Amino acid sequence: MIPSHSACVLVIEPDGSLANQLAFDLQEVGYDAVVAHDAASGLQKCRDLQPALIVVDRMLTGESGLSLCKNLRSSGHRSPVLILMARDTVDDRVACLEAGADDYILKPYRSEDFLKLIRLYLKPDVDTNEQLRFGDLVLDIGIRRAVYNGTAIDLTMKEFELLKFFMEHPREVLTREQILENVWGYDFMGESNVIEVYIRYLRLKIEEEGQKRLIQTVRGVGYVLRES
Repeated sequence: MIPSHSACVLVIEPDGSLANQLAFDLQEVGYDAVVAHDAASGLQKCRDLQPALIVVDRMLTGESGLSLCKNLRSSGHRSPVLILMARDTVDDRVACLEAGADDYILKPYRSEDFLKLIRLYLKPDVDTNEQLRFGDLVLDIGIRRAVYNGTAIDLTMKEFELLKFFMEHPREVLTREQILENVWGYDFMGESNVIEVYIRYLRLKIEEEGQKRLIQTVRGVGYVLRES
């Protein structure tokens, strides 16, 4: 399926052969692929091009991919970031998420899996005026913006999708399996704490000190969005 518009995907990969393969696969299905081979040039191209999505290898020259991801997030970049990595342990996955990445791609690289993930994150925005409301929390679906107590909240794509799922099911206890299937679309395996990591992110952003807890833990089951 060819994208309806040529979204720019920035690939930051030190291995020239792998970088060329990634770019070729992206261009074959209609994306505009741009390549950088180190952290410094990758960061500059990100600032210049404002890509729709960024793919970055965890191992870079001069700066780790995770450190680069943290820098992008701290400077305000909200585009999805996918980390290329060789190891698949719980600690590795959590480290990627805690750096601000939205997801990860495992080596050895497989074109089909890579493009499936790219399509997932670059789905066309829905043209809608729909809003979800829960008390003083408002989620604007069309422009992907959250507002709480009149203040805009800066959310990454995955944070937005997670909050959206909760707001579509207010006061309903959601299991970890339901959340993984509906927000991530695939299985992170039972021992992963990706949900806990992102719940913590959301709580830090929408539950300021002294405010009531909105996302509550139901021990042994999952989570629920409800008033304290």
